[in-house]
Amino acid sequence: MSIDKSSMGFFERYLTAWVALCIVAGIALGKLAPNLAQTLDGMAIYVNDAPVVSIPIAICLFFMMYPIMVKIDFGEVVQASRNPKPVLLTLFVNWVIKPFTMLGIATLFLGVFFKDFLPGTEVVKGGDEVELYRSYISGAILLGIAPCTAMVLVWGYLARGNQGLTLVMVAINSLTMLLLYGVLGGWLLGVNRMPVPWQALLLSVAIYVALPLVAGYLSRRWIMKTKGPEWFEKKFLHFLTPVSITALLATLVLLFSFKGETILANPLTILWIAIPLAVQTLLIFVLTYVAAKFLKFRYEDAAPSAMIGASNHFEVAIATAVMVFGLSSGAALATVVGVLIEVPLMLFLVRVCQRTQGWFGQPE
Repeated sequence: MSIDKSSMGFFERYLTAWVALCIVAGIALGKLAPNLAQTLDGMAIYVNDAPVVSIPIAICLFFMMYPIMVKIDFGEVVQASRNPKPVLLTLFVNWVIKPFTMLGIATLFLGVFFKDFLPGTEVVKGGDEVELYRSYISGAILLGIAPCTAMVLVWGYLARGNQGLTLVMVAINSLTMLLLYGVLGGWLLGVNRMPVPWQALLLSVAIYVALPLVAGYLSRRWIMKTKGPEWFEKKFLHFLTPVSITALLATLVLLFSFKGETILANPLTILWIAIPLAVQTLLIFVLTYVAAKFLKFRYEDAAPSAMIGASNHFEVAIATAVMVFGLSSGAALATVVGVLIEVPLMLFLVRVCQRTQGWFGQPE
């Protein structure tokens, strides 16, 4: 049984290739116009004489997030009570297990196995000097506490999962992020011995989760009322998808224009970061999928339950890393590596799901 990539949009289907091109374009831009990214990052909102929000990056990141949030139908959340076990499983995995396995795996690989390959220090926002490998671990942490709420809809569809349940889990995880992302992220970054600018961290949650979430909810209601569901689905969402991906790619070009020297000096950096992220993704998928089997889920519920835990909300992670540690930080680079490996790895897991449907009971 093969994966039907035609059900993915043009941009999503080749997202890994776009990210690879952004690496090349960003490094080239950094060489040709070395002051551009610094100039853009300097256009910021200042709090206590410290740059907290880069205005150009904030604009790009908002347009990354809004198209995701406007797709969520929060009216379906109330239906979760009909089948609470998959929702409870994903909440448990995403917020009780996944953050801590990510911290452990990233620390083991980047702080022990690959530490000698990641030498040097960097100065993050606020003027603190940190070891570079700790900055990469911090990016991994920000990925680990951000369960996917966008591409998981694609993965669930390709795996022939229960799309209604997937939407419910997306909505609930989006709301949960409002409460837990900043608090849990700050604590885990502290465990990693990174400076935690709480003001910037909480502000990032407000700007990159709460603001597009509220904007998406209100505009969805208004469009549904004035234009109707058919126009919303066929016209509005069709227009928004390339907007979201374009904003993401523009942000990535800026990130790599700033990190080009680091990558050229140590071209295997991306590989060292990618390995623990891939291990984490596979581990969480296996744990959730096996738990779903043990709890006697139907396949249609087991597949999206495992997918939403295995994949990451890299848009939020990138936004937070940029705001908290800076556009040029190792943490920001690590979150971008998450984008690079997301599509091929999740397509592999879709294939695993398709080939193991027989492990689960038949639909009722």
